Amino acid sequence: MYTRISRSGGRQYLQLVEGYRDEQGKVKQRVVANLGRLDQLSEKSLDPLIRGLQRAIGRPESVPDEPEFETARAFGDLWALNQLWHELGLDDAIRKALRSSRRSFDAEALVRAMVFNRLSAPSSKLSMLDWLRDEASVPGLDGDAVCHSQLLRAMDALMDRHEKVEAAVAKQLRPLLDQELSVVFWDLTTVRIHGGKELDEDVRRYGMSKDVDGIARQFALGVVQTAEGLPIAHEVFEGNVAETTTLGPIVERLLKRFALKRMVVVADRGLLSLDNVETLEALGAEQGLAVDYILAVPGRRYSEFTDVIERLHPELAEQAQRTGAESVVETQWQGRRLVIAHNAQRAAEQNAARRRNIEELDALGERLAERLVKQDAGMPQRGRRSSDRSAYQRFHKAALDKRLSSIVRADLASSQFQYNIDEAAWAAADRLDGKLLLVTSLTDSSADQIVERYRSLADIERGFRVLKSDIEIAPVYHRLPERIRAHALICFLALVLHRMLRQRLKAAGSTLSPERALRTLRQIQRHTVRIGGRDFEGVTKPSPEQLELFKEVGIEVPKRPA
Repeated sequence: MYTRISRSGGRQYLQLVEGYRDEQGKVKQRVVANLGRLDQLSEKSLDPLIRGLQRAIGRPESVPDEPEFETARAFGDLWALNQLWHELGLDDAIRKALRSSRRSFDAEALVRAMVFNRLSAPSSKLSMLDWLRDEASVPGLDGDAVCHSQLLRAMDALMDRHEKVEAAVAKQLRPLLDQELSVVFWDLTTVRIHGGKELDEDVRRYGMSKDVDGIARQFALGVVQTAEGLPIAHEVFEGNVAETTTLGPIVERLLKRFALKRMVVVADRGLLSLDNVETLEALGAEQGLAVDYILAVPGRRYSEFTDVIERLHPELAEQAQRTGAESVVETQWQGRRLVIAHNAQRAAEQNAARRRNIEELDALGERLAERLVKQDAGMPQRGRRSSDRSAYQRFHKAALDKRLSSIVRADLASSQFQYNIDEAAWAAADRLDGKLLLVTSLTDSSADQIVERYRSLADIERGFRVLKSDIEIAPVYHRLPERIRAHALICFLALVLHRMLRQRLKAAGSTLSPERALRTLRQIQRHTVRIGGRDFEGVTKPSPEQLELFKEVGIEVPKRPA
């Protein structure tokens, strides 16, 4: 039964019509009632009929003037992250690790929400409550029922069972590793942190920051990633830890957690030390498997290779000029294989930049000397009276700022201000330009393959940039050491999801970054509207671009939230 508007004599009439089948089974309609001329019907005259019909089927009789809309909440990006979380098996793994009869809330759901928050709208735990209540709809979680103390208790539970949690995560990631030959990349970064109070077993220490130019209170975070960029382990260190001491412990953990037959550790500058090399070799012998390494020589230690570079530079330069490409040679250093790559274009740029800086220092020295000469001749210039000591201090600071104090040197022994340019040191520095020095134990890979494998570290290092940009791991406001570690673990899990999403986009040939993909999916929102005292929920209809994106990452289109 339905209503129909009919026309007769230029007027419109509202009719109640019923559909039925005649004896031959044909569908026909008949007018049950004529409700009157449409132009003479008003809401007041129709309301009793509407209320009577609603009463007949058990609905509320009131008719609202207009529907009431609640604030729309982001849903599409959280749906996609939830699907990835489930596919990796992290939901069951973490739920089992955090199982407890003493908690009245779902700790896994809160951990999951905190991980998703780092990728969707990074915020403090207090601000996250507003995000859950007003901005986001995390599948399987009632954001309105979450309180701040529950988030903190979930973090505490995470660290109370962190060994089980990390082992469970490793178990889920293990099938994604190549057991025959696993190349792992290790790098360390510093994370700024607030608060000045000292606590027992505090990881907050003052150290040289990688975020600011100088000393800052911080902790250090190391992350192990596979050759495909998938994070598989992390470790929190004190903020003043020496980088060279971090490699051994993390490799030992990897060997216990992952049943690897062979491991190749690739690490950036700052981690090369004979202690690290000997530790890796000893671990391999102890575990009865091959633990190989490719370690880059830090720039500050290039002076140890001056003689080697002087001997090999002509060959590298000639090879680069002949081929027009990067040249690679290898030799021995302290009984170990040393691979040297030379980029002629990069070397020329560094040579030119150094020459400009030296010329600027030379011009500064000439001006300082000329000022002193005129002053001694009774022709002082405007400004404060100069002295040989002040001239030296200004010149030396300028040389330090340009990192050229080993080439352009002020003569301290002289009673008058003077300086000299060490041509031999200049030539040695020019020879080092454009060079990449790698110490490795690999014998079954060519020198070119060694360089290529190390170069892939540049892509892996994006993980750290993601931690500090999109995931916003810093600054950290937690005070307790265990909550700092819990925050690091949550950010690590967010990085796992980020890299998984990136791998799928890349495999599908998509040009979108994970950030852009999540931002596109975030436009799919959850809506709630109240009509006649009843709530109706729905999800934004995906656009063709969003449907294609779901297809590319292998995730089903979101359904209406339960």
